[in-house]
Amino acid sequence: MQRFRSHSEHSLDPKGRLNIPTRFRDVLREQYNSEMLIVTHWEKSLRAYPVAEWEALEEKLLAKGENQPDFARFVRYVIAGVNECPVDKQGRILLPPTLRAGMGIEKDVAVVGMLRHFEIWDKSAWDEETRNTRQNFGDFREGLANLGIL
Repeated sequence: MQRFRSHSEHSLDPKGRLNIPTRFRDVLREQYNSEMLIVTHWEKSLRAYPVAEWEALEEKLLAKGENQPDFARFVRYVIAGVNECPVDKQGRILLPPTLRAGMGIEKDVAVVGMLRHFEIWDKSAWDEETRNTRQNFGDFREGLANLGIL
């Protein structure tokens, strides 16, 4: 099974188009038989989902979201940001200005694989996130041990 792995750095063109890494386009085509991404804002980045993965997320929100206290605010935030972004013949998607502005994305970005989806970060925010994660790596020991990875 193919997944979205690794990361790469890119620059948006003047219209706000992002060139999707070839390996991610291959996953989208071969694993999901799709040329469409669902992009929305999240916490510190944009998330890009293949349609099938997005629909599975929506089903979880519908089935279990109502049981979460004050969850409507989260659903409202995420669903309000949804944009369908077709991949063009050059392998690019257009990131709407409102999504870019909300995450402080201007030109330089990091595209980060997250297995079933990928994230689009402002480059400097990604650098900071990476630094913070590296400095606090010990925080993950218990979770890694619970998964049988350590």
